[in-house]
Amino acid sequence: MLDVTTANEIADDARVRGNVVRLAAAQALTGANSAVIFATGSIVGATLAPDMSLATVPLSMYVVGLAAGTLPTGAISRRFGRRWAFVIGTGLGALTGLTGSFAILHGSFALFCLATFLGGLYGSVAQSYRFAAADGASSGYRPKAVSWVMAGGVFAGVLGPQLVQWTMDVWSPYLFAFSFLVQAAVALVAMGIVAGVDMPKPAPADLHGGRPLLTIVSQPRFIAAALCGVIAYPMMNLVMTSAPLAMKMCGLSLSDSNFGIQWHIVAMYGPSFFTGALISRLGAPRIVAIGLLLEAGAASIGLSGITAMHFWATLIVLGVGWNFSFIGASALVLETHRPQERNKVQAFNDFLVFGMMAIGSFSSGQLLANYGWSAVNMVVFPPVAIGLIALSAASWARRRKARLEAAMGEFPDAI
Repeated sequence: MLDVTTANEIADDARVRGNVVRLAAAQALTGANSAVIFATGSIVGATLAPDMSLATVPLSMYVVGLAAGTLPTGAISRRFGRRWAFVIGTGLGALTGLTGSFAILHGSFALFCLATFLGGLYGSVAQSYRFAAADGASSGYRPKAVSWVMAGGVFAGVLGPQLVQWTMDVWSPYLFAFSFLVQAAVALVAMGIVAGVDMPKPAPADLHGGRPLLTIVSQPRFIAAALCGVIAYPMMNLVMTSAPLAMKMCGLSLSDSNFGIQWHIVAMYGPSFFTGALISRLGAPRIVAIGLLLEAGAASIGLSGITAMHFWATLIVLGVGWNFSFIGASALVLETHRPQERNKVQAFNDFLVFGMMAIGSFSSGQLLANYGWSAVNMVVFPPVAIGLIALSAASWARRRKARLEAAMGEFPDAI
């Protein structure tokens, strides 16, 4: 029996590896699309908006789309299978590019905001790639599968900015109009890739099986995982989105800002090549804790000076901290549900993470403008402390449960 089980796990992992390759490629292409939006959104917004104060609204609409798309993605995956959710998502990505290009050519701010919202919906589907990579994998391979898919973001950090650089002036004077048209083409390429993912439609028993969502999300381990994800991603986003404007306010050049953001993206995704192995060796809670401490360390660097080197170091350490804490938290979520529960649980987790990001994205600019770069960094410390406390409490609850179960097994009448 053991040999049969081992053989099945090996076969499943072989199938999963094929999916991981496709999903990592799709992650790179989808990340390139989001990089186009972040590289151009505020510039186009400043050109099209009726008031300069609305220039960053397109970027906020992208984050709103991220939050809005998480639960529908889970519902579609649960009813029709992940492959259909992925294909629909890439279709939205193509529509993002077409709508954005049309909006720029016709000078419509509202239509451009709609385009970035659609881009957020596409991004929300792409966020489920990391969980999909672990479907059917053995427990030892799951963290590695999540990690390798996230590693696709390294290529996105290179491809996205270059795509903008090569295409921004093609339809001059309509800056970036052709960039969005190329973005649509990139999304169609991603559609062809995800269409080949080997993920069959869920069995009828899986549509209604499993525990109630409230039961699952009430587990201390899920609470800790979701809370750490809610802390890791929004705190990274807060500092990252504030840094370029803060650098400008401190008299640093645009090239300094671009350099910092580029290496921040590399730091976000580069460690993914070994994060999964670290999780398998040390455990997800320890990696999450290290990641949160690194985010706090990044904020400390940000408070220590305002030179280009300080900003670059802040962004690089912040990126590594996000990688450890977010991938670790995702691996923790995978430990809290059964296979038939995965879509609803994972979608709910991402809804919490990106819902909080949507709220924070509208306030980050005001925080920087009214209170300064130091205040942005100071905000990081209390949530990190809360996350570390939640991790400790969940670990204590897990050990206590294990001791009670051992005691009941050895002395059934004692409890």
